[in-house]
Amino acid sequence: MQAIAAGTRTSWWQPGSSEQAEAERLLDRVRARLGVEVAWVSVLTADRVMICAATGAVDEMNVPLTEGADLIGSFCARVLAGTLPDVVPDVRRHPITRDLAATSDLCIGSYAGVPWHTSDGVFGGMLCCVSRHPDPSLDERAVTYLSLIADLIGDLMAGPLAEQRQAVATARRTVQSVLDDRSVTMVFQPVVRLADNTTVGFEALARFDPATFTGPDRAFAAAAQAGLGVPLELLALRGALHRLDDLPPDTWLAVNLSADALLDAEVRDTLLGHAGPRLTIEITEHAQVKDYEALTDALASLRQTGIRVSVDDAGAGYASLQHILRLCPDLIKLDISLVRDIDTDLVKAALATCLNDFAARIGAGLIAEGIETPSELSRLTAIGVACGQGYHLARPAPLP
Repeated sequence: MQAIAAGTRTSWWQPGSSEQAEAERLLDRVRARLGVEVAWVSVLTADRVMICAATGAVDEMNVPLTEGADLIGSFCARVLAGTLPDVVPDVRRHPITRDLAATSDLCIGSYAGVPWHTSDGVFGGMLCCVSRHPDPSLDERAVTYLSLIADLIGDLMAGPLAEQRQAVATARRTVQSVLDDRSVTMVFQPVVRLADNTTVGFEALARFDPATFTGPDRAFAAAAQAGLGVPLELLALRGALHRLDDLPPDTWLAVNLSADALLDAEVRDTLLGHAGPRLTIEITEHAQVKDYEALTDALASLRQTGIRVSVDDAGAGYASLQHILRLCPDLIKLDISLVRDIDTDLVKAALATCLNDFAARIGAGLIAEGIETPSELSRLTAIGVACGQGYHLARPAPLP
């Protein structure tokens, strides 16, 4: 079988380093020797498979290089647990792999993977190779060859692995200090009814000491990396709800929460303590939704108390549209990327019109995010979008 010539992606080493070049060379050797389409090396964290380098048909097979993949749904977790062999020549005929989400997500037809360790025996991750088609030539000889390459990979990964673990430890200490000191400040951005410029609601937004985190996205990303994502979201939630009674009585409050946070009992109890139609939950993308059924059940119990559900970033990608289809939200937020220059971009205006009509048909309200010019505001009003928020209308600010 001929090897597939293709591109290369690396995100672990410094670009152009000798370690990166050697890792890519070893992965290319795997593809050439075994005739597979993609080879990669990964690091396994508590709940993620983070792919450090991959060569081959990376884009064609949707290899998640930057964000990684869920460990629970991976081939790797099952190989390490002993429930899956090192090599599966035809994954669609295997009783376990044929039903895994990774099989369809990555278009996997055949798979082989072995663990790699550093020179001092510390387990780090997996060396894997896959193709979109079944491959009966993959057998134990392929596993033996991969194991030899894995030893070389382990030598290359020792330094970066130590740095990565140090980064996680640093992030954990920094986030824990934020939690211990309760050093989260909440600001509130008005949501305005476009027809008459009346404030109808507020979105609560977390802010951090710039010396600690340069922005909220970095703070929540570090918390997720350290396994403290939900505690940090809970701290921000409590800070927002503490000011609910200080808002004008005819306005509502939107709080940002990830799916993982909404599955946490303490988070739900906190929400129920302030239940009612004045409270809106805005589903964020801090973490992927791993179980829509569990999330839907959690939201159902909250909705029974009058709490509303909002989906963010509509029109920006697959995840937000999945949220809309699966969660049937009460509010939909039009992503800032579609609002920007909507007054001059006919395609954006057409898509916003379609989303506005769609929201109306399912009984949801549409909110345009990131309105920054009078022309954008005028165009959105003409389309019929009911509400919006953005710097042109009002900036986020602390409450008096």
